[in-house]
Amino acid sequence: MIRVDTKMQKELIIQKLKEQSCRITKQRQLILDVILSEECSSCKEIYYEIKKADDRIGMATVYRMVSLLEEMGAICRENTYKIVCRMDHGGENTFIIELDDHTVIKLCTRDCFKVVLEGLIACGYANRQCIVSIALEPGAKMDG
Repeated sequence: MIRVDTKMQKELIIQKLKEQSCRITKQRQLILDVILSEECSSCKEIYYEIKKADDRIGMATVYRMVSLLEEMGAICRENTYKIVCRMDHGGENTFIIELDDHTVIKLCTRDCFKVVLEGLIACGYANRQCIVSIALEPGAKMDG
């Protein structure tokens, strides 16, 4: 399975923050780096990891950034914080699905992930996890 690297994820999130007129501070970048590199289960764990690198960052800064990322849909908090926008490459992807009756459905990344996750849950493959990436195995073909 091919996974989008964390640099692209970080760039995408930074772009989305800029679109919301947020300043991209070193503290925000550090928080992103920790979330991208660790499987943190709480703001407290993120905070302790950040304190190792910069002891000037306060807990409130971490909470505000995590809340902002959640509101943007960039992270998902179920059991751990995970980046959920891996399929985006600088813009919102559109997944085009054609059904056998020639009906065409267009879904943005978030909606596609939601549909896939709901299907996985309905079939018993997933419980309350978040999808972090969808990839086609090398050599596999999509046409049915």
